[in-house]
Amino acid sequence: MSTPAEFRVQIAGLTAQIAAHLAGRAPDAGLDAWLNAEHGPQSETYRALRASCEAGVAAGWLCDREGGGIRYGRIFKPADDLAGFSVDVVDMHDIAGPHHVHPNGEIDLIMPVDPDARFDGRPAGWLVCPPGSAHRPTVSGGRALVLYLLPEGRIEFTR
Repeated sequence: MSTPAEFRVQIAGLTAQIAAHLAGRAPDAGLDAWLNAEHGPQSETYRALRASCEAGVAAGWLCDREGGGIRYGRIFKPADDLAGFSVDVVDMHDIAGPHHVHPNGEIDLIMPVDPDARFDGRPAGWLVCPPGSAHRPTVSGGRALVLYLLPEGRIEFTR
């Protein structure tokens, strides 16, 4: 079973690769394509992250809060060992979350629990939202876990 410390090491390896790939650029469609090609649902990275997230939810150290029908939690604040990213995981089932803006972008790993579940219309894999983008995160077609990487932990909820 995965622990928060093991999960942090796992995430740190990935965020280091993301930071190297971006080389100072903002998250964009190129990162989306690269993540899906290198770390998509067919990859060992995806399988390992999914297993860790499922174990963390089951053990209660991930998604340890609930609001408006969504289980969520920020497991790690932005840190140097995470290349400046914060790490959040949400557990959503046929629901739209609160509208928010991504000042520095957002990098999402979509892990459907139910086979037909989609996050913002996307199936299993990565979704990269560029800086300044906004959305009302929506899971349809069932239940999904979504891991969020936020540069500098920045997110702005709107009313």
